[in-house]
This record gives sequence, structure tokens and C-alpha cells, in this order.
Amino acid sequence: MIGDRWGVSDAETLRRYPCDEFVPEPALQAWRGVSVTAPATAVWPWVAQIRLAPYSYDWVDNLGRRSPPVLVGLPDPQVGEAFTATGGRRLGRILAVRPGTELTGTVLGAVMSYVLVPRGPDSTRLLLKVSMGGPRVLAPLLSVGDLVMARRQLLNLRRLAESHGRARRRDDPPGVVGCGDGG
Repeated sequence: MIGDRWGVSDAETLRRYPCDEFVPEPALQAWRGVSVTAPATAVWPWVAQIRLAPYSYDWVDNLGRRSPPVLVGLPDPQVGEAFTATGGRRLGRILAVRPGTELTGTVLGAVMSYVLVPRGPDSTRLLLKVSMGGPRVLAPLLSVGDLVMARRQLLNLRRLAESHGRARRRDDPPGVVGCGDGG
């Protein structure tokens, strides 16, 4: 399908994602991914912070409000909490969470799973799978729209996690490797 993949390998599209449990017969499945030059511990706080803002094109999906450029120290997400916010309004809810590894939520009929896959001490794959039921005829259009927004979101999360990781390493005492504790 047009727009169903961006930045992912065949193997990454074949793995199980938590959203698969919530949408057993999807009309739409879309996979997105980026490599982040930071440990998963530096990436996770940014993924968890999508509860505050979408981190995509703020002028479109956040009603012009800027997504926070700094970590605000949120606790780990909990099942049942609001999944994200747009324009200051809470949307969707969290369906499943494995702190530091996976966050799955639903918003506007779509179920999204963010999965962190460590690739060494300073590298992480940030994967996103979107699944949605509904009419299959709309799937190509939704997939392309999601591609535009999700691509921007993942690139923003990567930029923020990498810059946070660099800042932590500069602040660490000699001999201590920064781990991006999310604080």
C-alpha cells in the first residue's frame, strides 16, 4: 500500500507489535522507524512525553502550540491515562506500556505502538506501528497522511533524544558515561 512503510526493514515489519493485539483485522497497517544515536534510556522519556504534545507539525496537529523542547520529568505512562494531547486537549488513552521499551495507545480510531530496540550502548531503533480498522478504501489516504505526520514526529523525537544525550555526556563527571536519565 502507498505510504505504509518508512525507515523500516522487512524484518521490522514482520515482528509482533503490541497494537496487533488490539486490532486483530486491520484495514490499515503502517510501519515507521528511525535510528537514534542515543541509548534507549535517553529516547524513552521523549516517547513517554508524547502524552503532552504530538511532536509533529505543531501548526497542524497541536493548533500552533509548540511541543515542549525540554523534558518535564513525567512519571512513566500508565494504562488508562490520556495517550496524547493536541492544542492542550487530551486525546485517546494508553492501552499498554512496558516502561523503557513500549508504549501503545489509541487516538481517533488508530492504535499506535512505539517500540524501542537497543542496538548497542549508544544506539536505538525507534519503531512505530499504526493499525486501524474501518473501511479499506480509506487506508491508502490515511497511510499517506500518517506518513507525513509520523515521519516528522519520529525525526523530532530523534533530534531531541540525541541532543539530550549529548548534553548529558558533556555534563557528566570525567569517566562517567551519560545515560540520559530523562530528568
